[in-house]
Amino acid sequence: MGREVPQQTPPPPQQQQQQVSFTVEQLVAVNPYNPDILPDLENYVDEQVSSQTYSLDANLCLLRLYQFEPERMSTQIVARILVKALMAMPSPDFSLCLFLIPERVQMEEQFKTLIVLSHYLETGRFSQFWDEASKHRHILEAVPGFEQAIQAYAVHVLSLTYQKVPRSVLAEAINLEGLSLDKFLEHHVAASGWVLEKGHGRGQLIVLPRNEFNHPELKKTTDDGIPLEHVARIFPILG
Repeated sequence: MGREVPQQTPPPPQQQQQQVSFTVEQLVAVNPYNPDILPDLENYVDEQVSSQTYSLDANLCLLRLYQFEPERMSTQIVARILVKALMAMPSPDFSLCLFLIPERVQMEEQFKTLIVLSHYLETGRFSQFWDEASKHRHILEAVPGFEQAIQAYAVHVLSLTYQKVPRSVLAEAINLEGLSLDKFLEHHVAASGWVLEKGHGRGQLIVLPRNEFNHPELKKTTDDGIPLEHVARIFPILG
């Protein structure tokens, strides 16, 4: 009988994830227009969903390859890319991805829904956003962490606008109420420096950390203007 070869132990999941990530990023950097890497990029989208990570470069590369290989396009993968891009707001990732998606695909119902949702987020219409999102949970719940990412974006928008935000306004923006809202507030009081105080009547006010947007006097007075050479480049474009 031959000698039995000991079975090699596979690397732990975290190490495997790092290897997959590194390999895909390498493929994108070295040969981004090779259609042979399509399956790797599609698998990487699923990996991003399951591990709650994100790579805009890899996703844009996949959408570009779909332009050259339209018959190989997976609308499920495209939808997941767009949901992940929504989660990256306020970065303009959604628009960058949408630009690479054919108009005929954008007209499909799930993509029209995502476009409407992005418009609500861009315009700060959070109540309409959550109402619309509740009708299409099957699209959004396929991507873990979506709700938390949008809540973080809503808080970001409020922090640019308010010094003190009424509890009711925050509740509407992040779609939480009751005990869930109380826990959310407790977390941010401890982690983000929020302060709770009573407003007029029985309303509660949340005092948000000071920044140069909700406290303009904090804005830097140093000369951080646009360099002249940058302006010179813009004029031909505008013309």
